[in-house]
Amino acid sequence: MTSDLRVLQPSEWDTWYGKLVLAFGGVPEADEERALWNRLTEFDRSLGAWDGDDCVGTAGAFSFRLTVPGGALVPAAGVTMVSVAATHRRRGVLTAMMRRQLDDVRSWGEPLAVLTASEPAIYGRFGYGAATQLLSAEIDTARVRLSVPPGTDDVRLRFAAPGDVVEACEAVYARRVPGRPGMLARRPGWEQLPLLDPESERQGSSPLQCVLAERAGEVVGYARFHNKPEWDTAGPNGTIVLRDLEALDPAAYAALWRFLFEIDLTSTLEVRSRPVDDAWQHLVSDIRRCQVRLRDSLYVRLVDVGAALEARTYQTPVDVVFEVEDDFCPWNQGRWRLTGDSKGASCKRTDEDADLALSVRELGAVYLGGVSLSAPAAAGRVRELRPGAVAEASVAFSSAVAPWLPHGF
Repeated sequence: MTSDLRVLQPSEWDTWYGKLVLAFGGVPEADEERALWNRLTEFDRSLGAWDGDDCVGTAGAFSFRLTVPGGALVPAAGVTMVSVAATHRRRGVLTAMMRRQLDDVRSWGEPLAVLTASEPAIYGRFGYGAATQLLSAEIDTARVRLSVPPGTDDVRLRFAAPGDVVEACEAVYARRVPGRPGMLARRPGWEQLPLLDPESERQGSSPLQCVLAERAGEVVGYARFHNKPEWDTAGPNGTIVLRDLEALDPAAYAALWRFLFEIDLTSTLEVRSRPVDDAWQHLVSDIRRCQVRLRDSLYVRLVDVGAALEARTYQTPVDVVFEVEDDFCPWNQGRWRLTGDSKGASCKRTDEDADLALSVRELGAVYLGGVSLSAPAAAGRVRELRPGAVAEASVAFSSAVAPWLPHGF
């Protein structure tokens, strides 16, 4: 590749971002959305590939902290805004940006890189593994009922303007973050992302609405949603589109879901981007009428195998030697001995015989506990070199709750 690859300058952002938009179809975004991404861009962590004065490649990396099993918040590079101009495909632009970016992430001392993939086939060759899934559903609220736990009726619900209660909602969100792997601790400015509400993307629905759940004057949950009114020959047939919902206890959680189910003039609740083990599935009377769907979500890449595996805890005691294949980041290549339990872990270089052989891509997939190591092993992607090692590591790497990425980036 002969293009000039360099760190993005603030004066170049409009051109750089315009090329990103063009690569994703060329449909301009709403002014408020474009302005937010401008404010959130970390220029010293963003790259542009230039062919003369023409920007032909873009890539960025947000400085995140990601929850891992055990509750620790681990520094992670949130890879984002990756594009290559259609005129410069198959010239090594993407590979050069991925090479530079992972070298940078390593130099920053961040053991993980994470991303959401526009096309899943792209990032496996750079060591990213699909580590989480998200759940979507289309619930027939005219026929599905909820069975709620004791205390639900004690929760007070009230409408509030979304922009007026950001601080209260963010406090609830922050308390939820340590309890589920894959969640992001939101830095200042990121609290505005859930409030983005360009009219062009509402598709006939209302502006964003917010309901708070309160107990003894304390906010213990919230739901943000759109109401899309529709009528047919039989009468009202509206849809509630849930944007996000968090609650601190089962009663507040159930109160919010019951509210969404019972909004007048609606018969469908559209649920997007929820955890695969979301508890409402155990409250409904008929799961079949909820049309549940799953898809891939967060992709994880171990930039520093030792530091990443030491950063999380393990469900059961584990002592296993991995033979790691990592051609793209050769500093990870070789054998690593992981010892750990629910209190902590150590992962060091070793010359001992390997128990399991796998690529860094498979390690990324199982890292957050949402994918059992036994699954890629059954597919031939993990080789068991010591009998029983797959079962031992599969249980140890598991998570009590499913990992989940609450929003894109």
